[in-house]
Amino acid sequence: MLVILGFAMIIVFMTLIMTKRLSPILALIIVPTVFGLFTSAGLGIGEMVMDAIADMSSTAALLLFAIIYFGIMIDVGLFDKLVGFILKVAGHDPVKVVMGTALLTGAVSLDGDGSTTFIVVTAAMLPIYQRLEMSPVVLTCVAGLINGTLNIVPWGGPTARASSALQIDANDIFAPMVPALAAGLLVCFVFAYFLGISERRRLAKNGVAWVDEARSGTSGSKRSDLVGAVARSSSGSNSSSGSGSGAANGGTTSATLADGDSDSLDAGSGNNSGSGSALTDTALDPNRATLRPKLFWFNLILTVAVMVMLIADLLPLPYLFMIAMVIALMVNFPNIKAQQEELASHASAIIAVVAMVMAAGVLTGIMSGTGMVDAMAEWLVAVIPSSMGPYMAVITGLLSIPMTFFMSNDAFYFGILPVLAETASHFGISAADMARASITGQPVHMQSPLVPAILLLVSLSGVELGDHHKKVLWRALIVSLVMLAVGVLIGVIAIG
Repeated sequence: MLVILGFAMIIVFMTLIMTKRLSPILALIIVPTVFGLFTSAGLGIGEMVMDAIADMSSTAALLLFAIIYFGIMIDVGLFDKLVGFILKVAGHDPVKVVMGTALLTGAVSLDGDGSTTFIVVTAAMLPIYQRLEMSPVVLTCVAGLINGTLNIVPWGGPTARASSALQIDANDIFAPMVPALAAGLLVCFVFAYFLGISERRRLAKNGVAWVDEARSGTSGSKRSDLVGAVARSSSGSNSSSGSGSGAANGGTTSATLADGDSDSLDAGSGNNSGSGSALTDTALDPNRATLRPKLFWFNLILTVAVMVMLIADLLPLPYLFMIAMVIALMVNFPNIKAQQEELASHASAIIAVVAMVMAAGVLTGIMSGTGMVDAMAEWLVAVIPSSMGPYMAVITGLLSIPMTFFMSNDAFYFGILPVLAETASHFGISAADMARASITGQPVHMQSPLVPAILLLVSLSGVELGDHHKKVLWRALIVSLVMLAVGVLIGVIAIG
């Protein structure tokens, strides 16, 4: 009965959010509550939920203060130079913008922290997507794919968990998987390229033409530009907008182009007015009152110090960002009223993310507390026939895709993987092979509504979780399968 209830709950939850019948926050609360009442736990689910929320409190605190800190850094202009560089290189070509998103995500993801990665990437790239009227779902798709693939680095979490659960060295798991990781990243960049092509075509259909200067023979400071009828009448609707942590209007940024606007593009000249005006009315508006250009180096040094301490794990991350936020506020906004206004400007982004994390605690608490997770895992292990024993590593890789999506990494690596590894040992398959196979599902895992970082990404980008899943899940599945296949082909994931 628990197995049936567990799978039914998952199907109902995913259906509701992907069809937009319920918002993710509502679905995370009401769906598990209804199904939980059908178990023997009854009203005891309240205690389960509170225990789960207590376990997630540190994550909520981390996201809360990290959003505020990076929101301050956005407001004071720390990332303006980075965005200017990206605009200079990418121009206004959607393909280059999307590829730039992939490269930036890959670089920042090396710190192993998904939340930090998504804050930085959204801060740098969302204003550009808004200015070019590109879909923010493309941003979340590319960022989610790249970060999920790189989540297998030894300091990223799953590899360390597999190492601890099976008592083997983390480097013995990761190093042989580098070719598979490279193959997965290559597939991600191919997806990013075609997403950029798709965006270019979509914009062209909407009356925005893209001109490659190298082919057309035109000159200018950028190699590519958007030209055509991109202006919208002042009575029209805003262009794509999203919730950004650095927005002065409470976390929501939007770019509206009106006829005669100074930063609209001139179809006849083939040039634009520069990256500065291109960011007007976004979170990186060059004329915003919160800019602190004289404090650029101080803010840069402070942020680098925070990143170093984050990687070195010298302080608990929530406390680290608390201290960093206080320092940033006191130096950049010494006036108490200005501090209050700065904090208030990020309120909507904070509420959305923290509420989502707390709501996710309802799902995780009821699934684990009622025994649904254990029952589903035991059922999956039991249905594997003994004749499939020699393929246990491959089976583990395939199981890691759905199981890490619907349960936490802790539950899978500490609860399920040891059982699978013990079974595989009877067929001559080593624990290292099992561990390597188990991490191939991470590109899909990172898209789970149980992962706070992905909730942060969609919240900051103003994207519905269901829309993100429609675009990213099948791509993440392909990346995971490619990593698993390459691991088998090069012999680091054994077939007994």
